[in-house]
Amino acid sequence: MKNKINKVQEAEDTEEIEDTEEIEEAEENEAKTYVSEEVKKRKVVVPGEVIVTGEDYLPSDGTKRVGKDILANRFGLAEEAGRVIRVLPITGAFMPRRGNTVLGRVTDITFHGWLVDIDSATSGFLPIEESPRFISKNEMDQFLAIGDVVAAKIMGVKAKGIDLTLKSKGLGKLENGFTFKVSPNRVPRVIGKEGSMINMIKEKTGCSISVGQNGWIWISGENIDNEIKARKAIDFITEKVHMEGLTDKVEEMLNGN
Repeated sequence: MKNKINKVQEAEDTEEIEDTEEIEEAEENEAKTYVSEEVKKRKVVVPGEVIVTGEDYLPSDGTKRVGKDILANRFGLAEEAGRVIRVLPITGAFMPRRGNTVLGRVTDITFHGWLVDIDSATSGFLPIEESPRFISKNEMDQFLAIGDVVAAKIMGVKAKGIDLTLKSKGLGKLENGFTFKVSPNRVPRVIGKEGSMINMIKEKTGCSISVGQNGWIWISGENIDNEIKARKAIDFITEKVHMEGLTDKVEEMLNGN
C-alpha cells in the first residue's frame, strides 16, 4: 500500500515538473521569436476573469489554469504571446531578475567594486572585473564616483545582494541630462513592442534615453525643451497605460497636434 502511494505521488510530481518544463520551454521559444511574432493587443483584466480558453495555451506570470480556461490572478494587462498567456501588473514594486537592465546611483566604493542603489530591497554590487575595460583599484573613483548614475545589467540575484555587470551594449555611466522615476510595472508600456514606443520618442525629440526595468529613466538632449518634451511623453504613457491607441496618441502629442 505504501509503495502504491509513493508511486502515485511520484507520478503527480513528474506531471507537475513536465508542466513547468513545458511552460519554460514555451517562454524560451517566445523570447527567441519575439522580434518576428506579433503580440496580440493587451486588455485590462481583473482577478478571476477568463483571458483565453483552450488546452494549447500555457499560463505564465499572473495567470492560472482552471479546466480549459486561463484566468487572471491579478489586476493588470493581459498579454498573449504565442501560446504563453501572462498578466502584466499595472502597479507594484520592482522585483529584480537576472538579465534585467537597471539604472542606479553609486553609493559607495569598496576595494572590489561599487555599491549601487537600484531602488530594490538590497543594494546592487558592481565588481571591478565586470567593468568593460581594465580599471586599476587606485583609479576606481575616476571611472565611477559616488553619486554617478549608471546603467547596468543584473547578472545574479542573491539573498545578500544583486550582482551587476557593465559588459553589454548600452551600459555604463550616464552623464548630463536628468533621471526620474516611474512605476516599474509601467516600463514595458514605455518601451513598447520591440522598443517601438521609446524609439519613437527618441526619434521625435532627438534625445538619448535609457530606461531601467526598475523604473528609473535617464534623458539627455541637445536642449532643455527637447528633454521636457520627452519627459512629458513618458509621463503621458504612464498615466494612460491602459488606453487603446496609445501609440497614435503619443505620436500626435510629439508632433504637436
